[in-house]
Amino acid sequence: MKEKSREKQLRYDKAYLKMAQSWAKLSHCKRKQVGALIVKDDMIISDGYNGTPSGFDNCCEDTEGKTHWYVLHAEANAILKVAKSTNNAKGATLYLTLSPCKDCSKLILQAGIVRLVYIKGYKDDAGISFLKEAGIKVEQIEDIDN
Repeated sequence: MKEKSREKQLRYDKAYLKMAQSWAKLSHCKRKQVGALIVKDDMIISDGYNGTPSGFDNCCEDTEGKTHWYVLHAEANAILKVAKSTNNAKGATLYLTLSPCKDCSKLILQAGIVRLVYIKGYKDDAGISFLKEAGIKVEQIEDIDN
């Protein structure tokens, strides 16, 4: 990649990550708010944030502060939204505010996403290791404001 195109890509990556951060704020979850964007051919084709399934109360945590098992992760919501559309994520880039868990990593691979860009690392990096092993390009950009 030429230096100029790398700089341009970084500018776009940071802009999409900032948008994912804004999307995360829509989550009703108290413990963690995570946002996701799927970009293909320079267009945002899907978005998502972590939360309960449609029709459920928006409260993500129980009375002890633990996340309900049925809460959907941001990337799962974004991938499911694409699945309901006429589009697909084959060859797309996924932007996340938090790196994916193991289960979501399987969805990312199966959806045909070829690149993942994220801000913060999840406590368990097994999902990232799995994606790298599968040949998906993974990049972390922690400082999106510079």
